Amino acid sequence: DMKNAVIGNNKQKANLIVLGAVPRLLYLLQQSSSSLQLRTECAVVLGSLAMGTENNIKSLVDCHIIPTLLQGLLCPDLIFIEACLRCLRTVFISPVTPVQLLYTDPTVIPHLMSLLSSSQRTQEYITQIFSHCCKTPEHQTVLFNHGAIQNIAPLLISPSYKVRMQALKCFSVLAYENTLVSMTLVNVLVAGEQLTQVFVKMMQRDQPIEMQLTAAKCLTYMCRAGAIRTDDSCIVLKTLPCLVRMCSKEHLLEERVEGAETLAYLMEPDVELQRIASTTDHLVAMLADYFKYPSSVSAITDIKRVSQ
Repeated sequence: DMKNAVIGNNKQKANLIVLGAVPRLLYLLQQSSSSLQLRTECAVVLGSLAMGTENNIKSLVDCHIIPTLLQGLLCPDLIFIEACLRCLRTVFISPVTPVQLLYTDPTVIPHLMSLLSSSQRTQEYITQIFSHCCKTPEHQTVLFNHGAIQNIAPLLISPSYKVRMQALKCFSVLAYENTLVSMTLVNVLVAGEQLTQVFVKMMQRDQPIEMQLTAAKCLTYMCRAGAIRTDDSCIVLKTLPCLVRMCSKEHLLEERVEGAETLAYLMEPDVELQRIASTTDHLVAMLADYFKYPSSVSAITDIKRVSQ
């Protein structure tokens, strides 16, 4: 009944939290005497409460939902593990959750690594948790030392688009301003193919924009960290043109901003890349258009969002 009441209803979610439902659900979830089905339902309801407002997330975090759910991952039942992970993912992607909570217990990261191969769902949720909780060089080091690269690399050729995408995002946050990670990535093979070539394929025009952009970010960060030369063909002929393409009018506002920011970061220290970019695909004219925003040709959806 609770589950049906709260789905898509933020007011009901807030009501249940005020009534003290969270400690009760967490208590039932922890009891080994509770049936697995009941414990799983508790995790599902908590996950639904976490999809509400930022205040809801704060209430859940204050009730120690994170250590309780992480403890739940020790249960051998995969359906229950997936429900706990889905809820953890929702809590951790909120900006109000302190990401440090993932690193408090040193056994958590290795255990998450060991769960990666369990199912496509565990792969999607765990990589998403990693990419959201990797904010500092220390976080990068912890994930790197626990085998993030060799565990996540095979997911780049997963049959699931969501898994491929989250794995790609993981590599972009791991490589950012990190020479050790970037140097390691250059030598990684995925199904016999160099990782850089896998990223190049992900930037092809027939791939979704989100994937093209994130793959271009990975190569940009590896280049800036000194792992790929600025005159390498994967930078000059693939990454730079892909980022220039992202600046064009046909893309959404966020995509254009992200494309331009990443492009600026890529060519900042290199005069030759700046010269090549300036003569690629009318880039200067495209960037000039940014100052006329919103223009008469902008999509209505963009104009509605422009205030943000």
